[in-house]
Amino acid sequence: MLPPRILIEPLTREAFAPFGQVIETEGAHHYPINAGMTERFHDLAKIEVEGETARPLISIFRGQPYALPYSLALVERHPLGSQAFFPLGEPEWLVIVAEEDAGQPVRFRAFAPSAGQGVNIARNTWHGVLTVLGTAADFLVVDRGGEGNNLEEFHLDPPIRVDR
Repeated sequence: MLPPRILIEPLTREAFAPFGQVIETEGAHHYPINAGMTERFHDLAKIEVEGETARPLISIFRGQPYALPYSLALVERHPLGSQAFFPLGEPEWLVIVAEEDAGQPVRFRAFAPSAGQGVNIARNTWHGVLTVLGTAADFLVVDRGGEGNNLEEFHLDPPIRVDR
């Protein structure tokens, strides 16, 4: 028997809205700064940090490549903060998210961002690990630091097959 399967779909603001925000300049509010020499694309995502000692962190994650079809066996969520990923380059990568039912991930979706797209995954949203395809790639990540457990993991048995 084959494992459950989800097909990869294009990443759009509308399709991703239940899970967070798409970070992109296309259609974003923007205005010139620095004597007109810089264009500021303003307020692209809602960064969430909950808790008394919470603070935003900026990190770089270096993702190693996976192959398709991908066997999704682990998802996670962050109950105290959002997590934003923006590629430093133009890698091929996936954003895998799920809805929740009674504390468990259900109805999985896999999105393929276009060049120049990142995501901000909303607080407490089930999502796959950083899933880079092809070659290793770096991502600027904005998430929550501070006291408290901000990571829950869920192991999928059987895994879910992710493919085109």
